[in-house]
Amino acid sequence: MAQNTLRSAYFTEGYTYRHHMNPAFANERNYVSMPLLGLGNFNIGLQSTVGVKDFIHKLPDGSLTTFLNDAVDANDFLGGLKNRNRMNLDFDMTLLSFGFHKWGGFNTFDLSIKSGTRMNLPKDLFEFAKVGMNGATEYNLKDMGMFTNNYAEIALGHSRKIMDGLTVGAKVKFLLGIYNADFHVNDMKLVLSDEKSAVSGEGEFSSGGIVDIPTKLKTKEVTENGITRQETEEELDFDNIEMGDPIGGFGMAFDLGATYKVREDLEVSLALLDLGWISYKNATKATMAAEPWEFNGFQNVPFDSDKPGNNIPIEDQIDNLEDDLEDLFQMKASGKGKHARALGATLNIGALYTFPYYDKLKFGFLESTRINGRYSWSEGRFSANVAPVKCFDASISYAVSSFGHSFGWILNYHTRGFNLFLGSNHQFFKVTPQFLPVGNANMNLSIGINFPF
Repeated sequence: MAQNTLRSAYFTEGYTYRHHMNPAFANERNYVSMPLLGLGNFNIGLQSTVGVKDFIHKLPDGSLTTFLNDAVDANDFLGGLKNRNRMNLDFDMTLLSFGFHKWGGFNTFDLSIKSGTRMNLPKDLFEFAKVGMNGATEYNLKDMGMFTNNYAEIALGHSRKIMDGLTVGAKVKFLLGIYNADFHVNDMKLVLSDEKSAVSGEGEFSSGGIVDIPTKLKTKEVTENGITRQETEEELDFDNIEMGDPIGGFGMAFDLGATYKVREDLEVSLALLDLGWISYKNATKATMAAEPWEFNGFQNVPFDSDKPGNNIPIEDQIDNLEDDLEDLFQMKASGKGKHARALGATLNIGALYTFPYYDKLKFGFLESTRINGRYSWSEGRFSANVAPVKCFDASISYAVSSFGHSFGWILNYHTRGFNLFLGSNHQFFKVTPQFLPVGNANMNLSIGINFPF
């Protein structure tokens, strides 16, 4: 799921981990990664169509509040949102990696930890929370979803030149599932009447791996034909999460790639990554309540801005908001069983042109498409790549994607015996004290130490 690779370095020929983006790429030298705390290749990234400033606001007295506060204008808040608000969080850490020339080509081995989390949140959800009856009387939360996939990966790769100008490569990956959770709403409506909301919908939740979500019994009143009775049902208990199996799933995936030199100054490349799946053997499953239910609205989160004595600390506001969301999306436990989840494939298409008057300067274009259902995205990235001396190369890039536009870069020092790189797909300039981007949450940082030989 993660594929949080440093796409800014796709055309940086001295970059050690180009084979992560196209298995046909071969390094000039053999190498081994720094076998300490994942420092051979550490990559973390965040992409979003919204940012901290959209949901957390500062009051005149300096305290923080959520968007639900009366002091936050509804039109200003809703005007900054899209119909579908998206967020991706990725983490990729290489524990051990090495590559060597043998058997007629270049061979690689990688042991990595990968994590990917996705969210799709419709604008109607925030409009309902903010204005309720003061706005529309019906809200649609169709196509809402949250997904996380966390796993260890063992990858074996080989690339070789098969004819003049054409190089091909492939990888086989063995996957150990650590944790997977998938919540999605196919269709859901909220119809407001007085101070309550009638909720109906169709959705599913599943969770497998190291996090085990227990169930609890809940008693509620059901009225039929004028007769009220109590009914008990089993639902998920998020307040008492337990530890499950450390390795809860197994799977396999493949990478395929090729590069072709059209002429001396032009090379094209193609790669299809992460064609595979992970199957979890003992996943907790739940479905949205079959019959309509009532929701009393968001409680204890907003407060009257004219009464500062009623201010609730920001941490408590967020905790209360989480509790209210749990009440809104009522999930009825449906037992445990196997479930399989595809990783989601990535398609990379690249073209590299060498400047005729200075062959150490090259210009590239990379088109990346993530094929993953409701969490799919695409990006086009232009880059200028320069290698003024043999032991150093650098690249700057500009990308336009489903998450907006961004500026990327990489600095890469790679002499015999030592390699250090530092780069980013999404450069950020203004952050909160918690190191989160203030504007749209697009940030990325990659760093690595390796030993070429």
